[in-house]
Amino acid sequence: MESSSSDDSSPFLDRVRAACRRKGYTYRTEKTYLRWIVRHVKYHGTEHPREFGKEEVRDYLSHLATDRNVAASTQNQALNALLFLHRDILGADWDAVSDFDRAQEPERLPVVLAQEEVKELLGEMEGPNGLVAHLLYGAGLRLSEALRLRVKDLDFDYEQITVRQGKGKKDRRTLLPEMLIGSLRRQLRKSKATWKEDLDAGYGKASMPKALAQKYPNAASEWKWQYAFPSVRRSEDPRSGDIKRHHRSPSAVQKAVKRAVDATDISKSASCHTLRHSFATHLLEQGTDIRTVQELLGHQDLRTTQVYTHVLQDGKAETRSPLEALG
Repeated sequence: MESSSSDDSSPFLDRVRAACRRKGYTYRTEKTYLRWIVRHVKYHGTEHPREFGKEEVRDYLSHLATDRNVAASTQNQALNALLFLHRDILGADWDAVSDFDRAQEPERLPVVLAQEEVKELLGEMEGPNGLVAHLLYGAGLRLSEALRLRVKDLDFDYEQITVRQGKGKKDRRTLLPEMLIGSLRRQLRKSKATWKEDLDAGYGKASMPKALAQKYPNAASEWKWQYAFPSVRRSEDPRSGDIKRHHRSPSAVQKAVKRAVDATDISKSASCHTLRHSFATHLLEQGTDIRTVQELLGHQDLRTTQVYTHVLQDGKAETRSPLEALG
């Protein structure tokens, strides 16, 4: 029987990894699903999850809620992983909607900074981390989206940013603030110099989506596919084992934002995502149509965007990045 232990060489976990990669999941999602599957198996003390049914899944989710007191979002994350296990790995015919009750997450209004607070926060930041933070507010990007930007995703002529495979695995376009063009061009010049050094050292290949890597085997070494915000050092690709230069670490930006908040008089619990919330709210305040804001944010459901209308004010304005108003 296949082992389901946490051993990296486990044939069963190798099947899980292979299924994640076939479906195009990120490495982060792959690790998260593996972690929940291993915990699920260990909780029941059973050799292989094929012996589990719906009751075992419900039992584990109940354990997370009552014994571990996890948040609803964490419980739902575990459910997603276990549904993936049973439907995509073990072939069960389960319906996520009718077979399981998802935990209800509390409805919380997003933390939003006033424009002066945004200006104060961004004024405390500099370098690549500061530029990323400007993009979170100026383009409404998620942190992961900003860090995954490739050179070809920045269109300076049309002042647009293309977000590839955002949440929901959909591409979208958003604003590229004119006032960031100079800083972004300087960032790309530094990134290009680093890329050329990597090429000279026998590296210089970017991580590529699997399908594109197979179709265009030489594309990984092209400048347009390099990350706009590369890591400060090369590292081993956890999937291929190749030495590459990944994008900048999310924690580096998160820590820089926290330091910037601490250096100001801002009393709100501001984070990287607060800048995206503020982007949406300030667009609506200046009169931008809510459907336009929905498209810029990449929300599938308009109701997700409507949470920002709590600070709406009257007035009409053309669509432009709220970063421009800071001057």
